[in-house]
Amino acid sequence: MKYPMKLENTDKATVIGTVQDVSGTTVSVTLKSDQFSGLSFVQGQGYKIGQIGSFVKIPVGYVDLFGIVSKVGASALPETLAQSMPNGFRWMTVQLIGEGYRSRKFQRGISQYPTIDDEVHLVSETDLQAIYGKVGKQNHLVRVGHIAGSESIDALIDINKLITRHSAVVGTTGSGKSTTVASLLNVLSNTDRFPSARIVVLDLHGEYSRALGDRANIFKISPSPRNENEHRLCIPFWALSFDELLSITFGALPADNKARNIILERVIAAKTQSLKDNPIKGITPQDVSADSPVPFSLNKLWYELYCTEFGTYYSSKGSSTDPATWAYEKDADGNDLIGDAETGVPPRFKKVKNVKDDPEKINYIPDPLNLRGPLESLGSKLRVSRYDFLLKAGEWHPNLTGVVQQGLAKLMERWLGSARPITILDLSGIPSSMMNDIVGTILRVLYDGLFWARYLSEGGRERPLLIVMEEAHAYLNDNFDGAASIVTQRIVKEGRKYGIGAMIVSQRPSEINPTILSQCGTFFAMRLSNATDRSHVTGALSDNLEGLTNMLPILRTGEAIILGEAVGLPMRTMIQAPPKDRRPDSQDPIVCDDAHPDDSMTPGGWNIRRPAEADYGPFVETWLQQNPILPTK
Repeated sequence: MKYPMKLENTDKATVIGTVQDVSGTTVSVTLKSDQFSGLSFVQGQGYKIGQIGSFVKIPVGYVDLFGIVSKVGASALPETLAQSMPNGFRWMTVQLIGEGYRSRKFQRGISQYPTIDDEVHLVSETDLQAIYGKVGKQNHLVRVGHIAGSESIDALIDINKLITRHSAVVGTTGSGKSTTVASLLNVLSNTDRFPSARIVVLDLHGEYSRALGDRANIFKISPSPRNENEHRLCIPFWALSFDELLSITFGALPADNKARNIILERVIAAKTQSLKDNPIKGITPQDVSADSPVPFSLNKLWYELYCTEFGTYYSSKGSSTDPATWAYEKDADGNDLIGDAETGVPPRFKKVKNVKDDPEKINYIPDPLNLRGPLESLGSKLRVSRYDFLLKAGEWHPNLTGVVQQGLAKLMERWLGSARPITILDLSGIPSSMMNDIVGTILRVLYDGLFWARYLSEGGRERPLLIVMEEAHAYLNDNFDGAASIVTQRIVKEGRKYGIGAMIVSQRPSEINPTILSQCGTFFAMRLSNATDRSHVTGALSDNLEGLTNMLPILRTGEAIILGEAVGLPMRTMIQAPPKDRRPDSQDPIVCDDAHPDDSMTPGGWNIRRPAEADYGPFVETWLQQNPILPTK
């Protein structure tokens, strides 16, 4: 094998030591004895030698091996040499991460190992610029900030790998996590560069409307009529799978499965009849299953089950299957209290009366399903407006015959086919008890739609979708028992093939299922103080990068270590934050402004004098209506 000629003088100036021990991807290096100051000058620029997290290269033939400094000093000394210590404490441990040819093309992984006495060089800014790339020269790279300590070097990420290979943004509260996500989404939704960008954000706390409002359609339970890009959040119940529908509406059912099977049969029958009356292109009544997204009336199903479960009838008037024999209570005008299926008002039946000498005998309708509790629960949900986003989903709410004003195609068009690149699903008003199921439903609808439409122009292969999962630890923290984690596992394992990418955002990565986290190809690791969280991030990375992740507790606000497939080399980056008026609504409240109260631009704080008597009427009004924005009068 031929090797290139000896390095030129410029390259000799970058030599900082030699290889003395190789163990897998761990290399022990002795520093040159003349490097007393720890500072080396190359072409007039000074470089600090032996910085934890800095890069070095080891030329081997036509290839440069690249590594990260993980230890410096006595702790980096190989155990076998601990007694002799030929060079005192001038040792350094390097973790190999990839290689690059002299053409400057870098790739992860290594094809060969260094040998004893191979020279170790520092990596100059010229090397880094060649490895990280330049904006404009490679269209698939986007700028998210600059390399920490080198403002002249752009921090560029590969949008292809970022989206299709999944990513995670992790950092403790206050590390700048939400601002980083907003910055990434601003870059990715630039319609000048990416006119067909398609991003869905699951916003659990309503933080991103302010940051992305001008380029997003926002769907929320209580939209503001003043904002034209805010729309009512509608998730039609009939788009849920049967198990999801049961979990959200009926809840726990008797263990004997009798009730479940009866409901299953009735749902299939209702969907089949609805399809016969209102045909939908793409499915026939013979193909209907309980999971088919076909409209049917849940109100009618509830009403019929309620009548058979709570109903009584006059045994002397005929069969209990004939509603004419049912024993309704009467109102003050003598009218039967038959209830109203459409509004969720239950019927009222007379009590059982089976006195021996009384000719009017009243008995229960036979064969109850032991569903009284679940039916009462579902009835209350049908009547409470808090669940209208699901059970009275606007134009997607079926009448008693299963007719809807709009079908599933219109819902997908609003979520995925808008002229705006971002769709924000504001889930802040959804009851916490059903959050896991609702998130799972949204993810499954998106996944199923893009999976089956993968060969169409609006499918995921021609127009990939990025799903941003904010506060992911709130619904991905189980052992695949919940709907959200089950679907997310499918997305991170199989979504790449169908153009569906996930961005997991969390302040507690240790609470996210490790299987999901390990499938994320790119990490934006911000400040993490908790050792358990750091160990989960380290364990999820494919490279031997413990030296870098040990730096996470000391990162500044807005600073991230970006590692994984979307970057050539791991890089410590200062994320370019959006302007203050375009940042998420997640900033810390000001307790006391550093400016004098007369000069302060902050609307609140403890150092602002307030009226002795405040009006807490609006305070309670927002609470009662479950909406922080009061309606205009």
